[in-house]
Amino acid sequence: MTTKRTSPQSGLRRPLVVFFALTFLFGWGALASLIAFGGLMEPVLGPPSGTHPVFVLAVYSPEFAALYVIWREGGLRDVRDHLRRLTLWRMPAGWWLFLLLAMPAGKYVSALLNGTAAEFPFSPWYMVLPALIPALLLGPIEELGWRGYAQPMLQRRFNPLVTSLVLGFFWGLWHLPAFLLSGTPQSAWSFGPFMLGAFALSIIMTPLFNVSRGSILIPALFHFQANIPAYPEGQPWENYVFALVAVVMVIWKRDHFFSRDGAVTDVVLRTR
Repeated sequence: MTTKRTSPQSGLRRPLVVFFALTFLFGWGALASLIAFGGLMEPVLGPPSGTHPVFVLAVYSPEFAALYVIWREGGLRDVRDHLRRLTLWRMPAGWWLFLLLAMPAGKYVSALLNGTAAEFPFSPWYMVLPALIPALLLGPIEELGWRGYAQPMLQRRFNPLVTSLVLGFFWGLWHLPAFLLSGTPQSAWSFGPFMLGAFALSIIMTPLFNVSRGSILIPALFHFQANIPAYPEGQPWENYVFALVAVVMVIWKRDHFFSRDGAVTDVVLRTR
């Protein structure tokens, strides 16, 4: 599981810097165009929303950036072997239980604190089914870039806790234009609590990523659960709830977070 260059001329001098630069340039650029020219686009593409085609392109910017950098570093073979990490699913049963239960539990605790736990956002109930499609095809795809590329690259230099905080900062900041765009879920939220939640979820996903040997599938499933629209509204409380979970996790798994032993640093999955 190593990234190899096809030749000295084919690689990038600072690939991680290029990844973050392209992610923000493409993502922020797409949303800036939607903010500035959304009215002109509306007759053809519809009003600004979380499923607007330009918004979707912005959401896909981390994986576009990752695939480009990986291709420049190692060619199409590395791109293929990077995507093979979507097939990694093995991890201890306890972590699978955490993956399946932590997000729903956190969402409903947050809704209880918010006084909205009895609410269901869809009527009739089966209208939630088509709403699951964008939840599956948008946020989880980000993980090809954030956890699939940036996380292992950062863990080459930092321990998992510092990596989580650095990645959480960039991940949260990257969402900023969505708070300025009407029609998106973020337009109704406060950015400060959201940033706290980005740090928290980044910390929570780190051990899931590492114990699964660098799976992209596992963080994508966690991200999908975070975006499922069937949960009652828990903002801003869910950011505080998951921040508490993150603190408990760091204390509980401090050997994991403060040591680079077991931290996945490979971008591609090679066949031995």
